[in-house]
Amino acid sequence: MKAKGTVLKYGSDIDTDVIIPARYLNTSDPKELAKHCMEDSKQDINAKKAPFSQRVKVGDILVADKNFGCGSSREHAPIAIKACGVSCVIAKTFARIFYRNSINIGLPILECPEAVDNINDGDIVSVNFDDGTITNETTKKTFQAQPFPPFMQEIIECGGLINKINKKFDEEKK
Repeated sequence: MKAKGTVLKYGSDIDTDVIIPARYLNTSDPKELAKHCMEDSKQDINAKKAPFSQRVKVGDILVADKNFGCGSSREHAPIAIKACGVSCVIAKTFARIFYRNSINIGLPILECPEAVDNINDGDIVSVNFDDGTITNETTKKTFQAQPFPPFMQEIIECGGLINKINKKFDEEKK
């Protein structure tokens, strides 16, 4: 499994209220959540950047510093990111519940502090999930993240835990 995209970079402690503000939790529609993903990011507002939802393109890679996804345990946060078309999130560290929710909905996320320190907003990055290799195509630097174990790769490839379970039940019916 591989991904390649343009980087949208964020700082530390991006909480789930920034990823998807609570005022939009009255829906679980991924397309609707995607419209409001990162809407309240102070980094975008302070830098006078266009909103995330207007900048993100299918395949893009979100890179953040430490403690990405802290805050509440809502699944809406990784769903919103995935629905925007983000192919991968790379951070120094993730909040544990966000990490688990991301894998459960099929959003690949990798921890790699060295990569985060050497990737800038707008860089082109490729990721090989099979071996954990992260390559900054812009600078030609390569970094090593811990690859997913096979069972997690299968969850991600199936598009999430529920899809993997459904696939297993369908195979057992045959």
